[in-house]
Amino acid sequence: MSTNSSASVVIKQADFIESIADSLQYISYYHPKDFVDAMAKAYDREESAAAKDAIAQILINSRMSAEGKRPLCQDTGIVTTFVKIGMAVQWDKTDMTVQEMVDQGVRQAYLNPDNPLRASIVADPAGTRKNTRDNTPSVVHIDMVPGDHIEVMIAAKGGGSENKSKMVMLNPSDDIAAWVEKTLPTMGAGWCPPGMLGIGIGGTAEKAAVLAKESLMDPVDIHELMERGAETTEEKLRLDIFERANSTGIGAQGLGGLTTVLDIKVKSVPTHAASKPVVMIPNCAATRHVHFHLDGTGPADLSPPSLADWPEITREAGENTHRVDLDNVTQAEIETWKSGDTLLLNGKMLTGRDAAHKRIQTLIESGEGLPEGVDFTGKFIYYVGPVDPVGNEVVGPAGPTTATRMDKFTDLMLEKTGLMGMIGKSERGPQTVESIKKHKAVYLMAVGGAAYLVSKAIKKSRVVAFEDLGMEAIYEFDVQDMPVTVAVDTQGINAHETGPAIWKVNIANAKS
Repeated sequence: MSTNSSASVVIKQADFIESIADSLQYISYYHPKDFVDAMAKAYDREESAAAKDAIAQILINSRMSAEGKRPLCQDTGIVTTFVKIGMAVQWDKTDMTVQEMVDQGVRQAYLNPDNPLRASIVADPAGTRKNTRDNTPSVVHIDMVPGDHIEVMIAAKGGGSENKSKMVMLNPSDDIAAWVEKTLPTMGAGWCPPGMLGIGIGGTAEKAAVLAKESLMDPVDIHELMERGAETTEEKLRLDIFERANSTGIGAQGLGGLTTVLDIKVKSVPTHAASKPVVMIPNCAATRHVHFHLDGTGPADLSPPSLADWPEITREAGENTHRVDLDNVTQAEIETWKSGDTLLLNGKMLTGRDAAHKRIQTLIESGEGLPEGVDFTGKFIYYVGPVDPVGNEVVGPAGPTTATRMDKFTDLMLEKTGLMGMIGKSERGPQTVESIKKHKAVYLMAVGGAAYLVSKAIKKSRVVAFEDLGMEAIYEFDVQDMPVTVAVDTQGINAHETGPAIWKVNIANAKS
């Protein structure tokens, strides 16, 4: 990095764009080492069998993605970039704005033929919601700072965790940690815990949100803080929230366990005497970010991590593991499955998520009926929007999307289509659980953050309807030993309620 602050540094536009593109490819398949280390520690100390298995799948998936250079998660995120430009910096070209340069880097990264990333950005969000096809535009925050170089912090943020962001205007005397403790259980498991919580405090509402997002760029270091002790208000708040959050018993994937959060990050700025804006933004198990500098000597040098950084973990079938033939499964058989059981799915399933469900609803309500080739009778639907395949892949990374978003369609699907069960991530709402119980159906949970691992269980894939929806089309998957957990059984017993409740008590008892 240049140290001559009196002279201007010229940054090449091409170097900046290349660095953005390279960094997005890099974070699509490499977890930060501090995150891997924190997850490995959580795995070692976890006592809940369901949570331990979920963490194992996340770590195995992480290593597989690093080895195969394929996305950690099928949701390859909305790109958020913090660009800090030194006041002495000049550009070799001025025909593009910083936003346009970042977007060009995003475009190159997401359309890379060797590792195409899923385009998830839709334009006209209040109307047609048409996919832009290249994941642009990105979200760019620009600061002019002292110095003669450019500092970039870039992340690819999944929709499941972003959707769980919370904002509140507290009274000046209100307890922030108490608000987090009360609010965290309302976020469900759609943010794919364990992960980090970013807390922004002060300024105005929008400033607090930016602070929360920026805080998630910091490394996982809560255990170092615990060892040396808190000194500042922010450090004391981090430890307080960390303790309270992990005492909830929510655990990995919301199934109940010892580790709900890996770290708490807090950033604050002065605010109005009458105000206390607080924003909480979670980072999921597909934590993806990287930090680099440009000083005029070329594009960023992103050194790949060593595979030795990943722990050697294998999964073993537990006592309550059942192999299921989806092509011949019966109602009587699914009624023997109990909440918390592990299943290994084999055979054919159909997929469908937000846009497909909306279209199905329109077709059914109009009397037109389902399209030719789509029959859900006695079938399972998997809530997924996979990444495009490369090489000899059957399908790209294909982990579950948040099932809660499909709640409003569930009663219709169970009532009108003959659907037997659903597969997704996170919890279902109370009314949906009642609908599942009423129809003697089941909801199975696949691990969010294990998309590449799941994709290896998919042996055949074809689009059967709504091809124009891209990754939201209806696919038919043929799977072999795809691991899932029975989250809601035919009796309506919900693992996302029973698991955390048990582990909250266990944790409290251990403390006392």
